[in-house]
Amino acid sequence: MNQLQPIIQNSQRVLTTIQLAEAFGTESKIINRNYQRNLERYVQGKHFFALSGEDLREFKGSRQFDDSLKFTSILYLWTEKGAWIHAKSLNTDQAWDAYEKLVDEYYTIKDNIVPLSKDQALVTVLRTTADLVEDTQAIKQEQNELRKLITTVDFKVEEQITLTSGEQRRLQKGVAARIYEMESDSQARSRLFRELHREIKDRFGVASYKDVKRKELQSALRYIENWVPRKVS
Repeated sequence: MNQLQPIIQNSQRVLTTIQLAEAFGTESKIINRNYQRNLERYVQGKHFFALSGEDLREFKGSRQFDDSLKFTSILYLWTEKGAWIHAKSLNTDQAWDAYEKLVDEYYTIKDNIVPLSKDQALVTVLRTTADLVEDTQAIKQEQNELRKLITTVDFKVEEQITLTSGEQRRLQKGVAARIYEMESDSQARSRLFRELHREIKDRFGVASYKDVKRKELQSALRYIENWVPRKVS
């Protein structure tokens, strides 16, 4: 990773989109696309700073030799937490390795470190814990929504899927076995075949035995095994 010129915003180090993309081995448009697709995850002041207007003009003036900023109307500066979300979105070995190096060599300001008091250290720990809990709760919420969606899809699939060709043959064999077990006369068999097929359609609410729901196959086979024709007066 090339030596980065530190950029300080609100007393913390940040990176431009171009710097972050180069570090992660990707393109600025990919970083921007991931941001646009996950807007609800990013909080200004926590994950990034967006500079425009006078703030942007002052920033450009402090980096007047940076041609990449010439036509920029809104500049995004990414904090350590923002870089973590981008690394998670990219989810490549290079992005994660680069993120670790950024944390160790860039985001953590090692010079002129002033030891924290016990109260300051406690506040820092509590804030970090709160951030982790917030991220964990968001992940759990996403997992719950995903489980609900999967359950809904599974239910719809189970309600709509019908017999496969092999299951249709199995049902037909069951019908034939029951009819031949009950009747030896060929003409009578034809009548019984028609009657049993009609009752299967009526019982399972389908236009054809082929439309029987897959989940009802065992129920249909038991019905056929125990079927008794109506008496003809």
